[in-house]
Amino acid sequence: MAQKESQTATRTPGVPGEPVLRQGRAADPVPVAALAGTMPSDTTGDATPPEEPAPSASTDVDEAPAAKGEDTAPSEPESDSPQPDDPQALEKSLAEARQRKLRLMLRQCDRVLLMDFDILSMSGWPDNYSLSAARRSRDAWVFSALIAAMIFLSGLTGFVPAWIAGGGFGAFVIILLLGVPGIRRIYTSRPSYLDLILKRQHLMRDARKHINHLEGKEGLVWQCARMADYNPSLRSSRFSDLLALSEQRTLARNMTRREYVRLYLIYLLEAEKAYDRVQKAFFDGNQEAMDQGWASVAASPGQRA
Repeated sequence: MAQKESQTATRTPGVPGEPVLRQGRAADPVPVAALAGTMPSDTTGDATPPEEPAPSASTDVDEAPAAKGEDTAPSEPESDSPQPDDPQALEKSLAEARQRKLRLMLRQCDRVLLMDFDILSMSGWPDNYSLSAARRSRDAWVFSALIAAMIFLSGLTGFVPAWIAGGGFGAFVIILLLGVPGIRRIYTSRPSYLDLILKRQHLMRDARKHINHLEGKEGLVWQCARMADYNPSLRSSRFSDLLALSEQRTLARNMTRREYVRLYLIYLLEAEKAYDRVQKAFFDGNQEAMDQGWASVAASPGQRA
């Protein structure tokens, strides 16, 4: 009866057939040899299994980095790793390079300030209507002189009376005198066809001399092309011929028509706009460098040509 009660007490009411260890008397000391051997299969629930030896401190220290794996990293950088550049020194070097580039642009394209708008625009250029009117007046003068000469020659052959031939000779002389510039200015202020042609040639010659002076030995147009970042109009394809001729130092001799001179003037006007913007950017960079205390960056744009 007592055996049945002990078996009933060792079973869990909720789980049938599952043994439960209860606190009882202290276990007998187990010899060391028994711990090394195999535990018997019929060990009762009163025996306490041997505890595993605690790992040593050295084992914990060795296994800690391995457990962390790649996530473990040193808190401070190694002494032999390269140090990053100083941001202030890098900014100073970039500002110095930018100021040097702007200074070079200003020095190469400063001759654009010598441009004479009146010479290149050729404001007194005779228009085609004035030239056509002067040509008609010249043709009428030549025709009148030929008629008078024919009447005089007809009188010499006896084809017309002598008094008519004499009148023709007088008219011929008067017509010739009217063609003389000094006498012509007495009765009219309109320029003759020859005067207009000479004026055109004079204006073209002055424009070519001025272009030759602006271009110099290095060539102005192709050097001003460096400022295209400050005025995109300088990249226009219509200026490509001017750039090529300026780089070859043959621009002035190829300026044979007024359209070419006007195109050259338009380019210089756009280059002058770009020059003003580059100059403003240069002086702003100088002011910023002086505020930062960079004396080597702040400099003058150089002597103009």
